[in-house]
Amino acid sequence: MSPDDPGDASLETEPDPDAMPEIDDGRYLYCIVRADEDATLETTGVDGEPVSIVTADGIGAVVHACDGIYDSADLAQVRRWLVRHQAVVDEAGETFGTPIPFQFDTILRGDDDGVREWLREESETLEQALSGLEGHWEYRVEVVETDPVGEETLVERDDRLRELDEKIGDSEEGTAFLLEKQFGQRLAELQAARRESLTADLQERLAAEAREVHALERSPTASLDDDVVDVEDDGETLCRLTLLAHEDDEGAIGSVLDDVAANDGLEVRFTGPWPPYTFAPELGETDTNDPNSTTRDP
Repeated sequence: MSPDDPGDASLETEPDPDAMPEIDDGRYLYCIVRADEDATLETTGVDGEPVSIVTADGIGAVVHACDGIYDSADLAQVRRWLVRHQAVVDEAGETFGTPIPFQFDTILRGDDDGVREWLREESETLEQALSGLEGHWEYRVEVVETDPVGEETLVERDDRLRELDEKIGDSEEGTAFLLEKQFGQRLAELQAARRESLTADLQERLAAEAREVHALERSPTASLDDDVVDVEDDGETLCRLTLLAHEDDEGAIGSVLDDVAANDGLEVRFTGPWPPYTFAPELGETDTNDPNSTTRDP
């Protein structure tokens, strides 16, 4: 759903009409699920389109019929499309179990029979993906320092900072300027080392309970949980992690995070379960050279 992780969306502001492929008859793909031929999903998709499930041999593609890709210079409109795409995948997951999600605006040229043909051709890959992720979900963790360690405390703890601080007070303006620069660099190094140590320790502890754990950028442009959690600007984000874990291990993961949150000045934001956006194979990308399909990122 995004270039670097499911939670970050880079939105184009000026669509290029010449780059937009024409589609007479296509199917917009939301996700892959296990489903029998009678399966239905009572919901509406992007732009209010009715959603259906096309199945072949016990594997279903959640789709809607379309005749073009979704592109707009209106960022609010694109955001609505993205949110609706995500909502359909979420509903499919609640109904059928862990889905294999597609990126926003993945479209397969052709009608339902074309989708069935593609499902049969890719059945081995799809079966492996569904089996491998069955019962597993994505969770997001953000650790925020609501009461940051003050400069005075760091000076007390570090001999080099204390030495620089003393020299600054006894130096002339030019020398003091250079010493202040060194002081700032040392301070930044200590703060970065503290963040890295906390992140590494948390990753190690979570890895004992989860299947995969990955660090994310500390300052996302957008988030999977933007519509769920009101993230206030009330502290410094020390780390953001995404993890793939079995639903039965959610309690154990929560216990690890409770231990972290018990530290004074730290707040843990834990969201999920989400469909495994970060950890699912990029099925849409397998068809980028196929004239019958198109995949593009928002």
